Amino acid sequence: MDALLLVLIAIGFISIIIEDLIHVNKAKTTLLFGSLVWLLYFISRAPETEAIQEALNENLLEIATLWLFLVAAMTFVAYLNNRGLISNLVMYVLPAQLNKRTLMFITAHFAFLFSAMADNVTTTLVCMSLLLPLNLSRNDLLRFVAVIVFGVNSGGVALITGDVTTLMIFLAGKVTIPNLLLLSVPAYIGLIALTFIMSRGLDGDVNIVREIKPIPRADIIAGIQFILTIISILALNVFFNVPPLLTFLVSLAILFLMMQFINGDEDMMRNIRMIEFDTLLFFLGVLLMVGMLKQLHVLDHLSELYTILPIPIANYTLGLFSALVDNVPLTAAVLHSGVEMARGDWFTMVYGVGIGGSLLIIGSASGIIAMSKAGHGTVTFVSYARFFGHLILAYTIGFAAALMIGKLF
Repeated sequence: MDALLLVLIAIGFISIIIEDLIHVNKAKTTLLFGSLVWLLYFISRAPETEAIQEALNENLLEIATLWLFLVAAMTFVAYLNNRGLISNLVMYVLPAQLNKRTLMFITAHFAFLFSAMADNVTTTLVCMSLLLPLNLSRNDLLRFVAVIVFGVNSGGVALITGDVTTLMIFLAGKVTIPNLLLLSVPAYIGLIALTFIMSRGLDGDVNIVREIKPIPRADIIAGIQFILTIISILALNVFFNVPPLLTFLVSLAILFLMMQFINGDEDMMRNIRMIEFDTLLFFLGVLLMVGMLKQLHVLDHLSELYTILPIPIANYTLGLFSALVDNVPLTAAVLHSGVEMARGDWFTMVYGVGIGGSLLIIGSASGIIAMSKAGHGTVTFVSYARFFGHLILAYTIGFAAALMIGKLF
């Protein structure tokens, strides 16, 4: 039975990699195999039901904490995005005409800053909606896409609101919020290095298609509240150890009530229905499969990577793996394997698994979204791979900076 369970889990992970080939959403396959293996495990170990139930409850508690935090964050961002506040603010800031190199630096900084607060999918969509109307050449657009993908993933690693793997490592107690805030420094260094490289050869000006609309007072209030929520999450956790989930839920409830009084009959709950539940179901399925791997003691072997290689090199290599394998199962596997690392080493692992997915277009959700929005044949696996040398150089520069700062811990 253990062999059968491992085969099913292997098929589940393979389904993630070949999603674009079989045209079956990975949320469906991972949820099937993740729940099926636990069902079969209960049947095969009937005398041990109580111990298995305890293990499953522990797994589900971890998933529920992650789920609820993501639901709160995604609902908040969905409301702001549906109201057009995010794209409208971008249009207010940008001038009508600017140089391509300047635009690339502005885009990189926006991707970095906004992805720290919002999910990487929304940030990528906003960036692509700005670029596509500019009629850039294919080569120029590819350069911008590489910077966007790297910038989105770089910005997300420094805050628990920006990247799921960062949130997972934080919830496991491996790093603190002050530790993570320091991670923005090496992440920014790597991004700026890439932007300088990619901006070489960019010539000419672009005219920004601006469709500025008046911003309603309610949307301004909601935007300010979102920023205050992020600040409150960080401050309350640092000074009073308040769980970030609790702060987010309180703020989300306040948003619902305020908008009820300000906007009258607007159905605020529709924003919950519009969030990407396929992403949440994917996390559920993956973490159930990883939980079963832990139950079968398979993850014990993952620690061998950290005995064969020095920990910094192992974390650097893990980041390279995340360009091919989704970083959520990679991170979950390491967390459940029992690997012992110093806090500074967990610091470098957050950087590796968070940004390593930028090396290939299929390595992160941001890359997949950019590829789909650019149009058929515009951004492909091969065309993006042309910049692999530039991307891995920027990744290495940022990782080296993270390693130096991590030694402070």
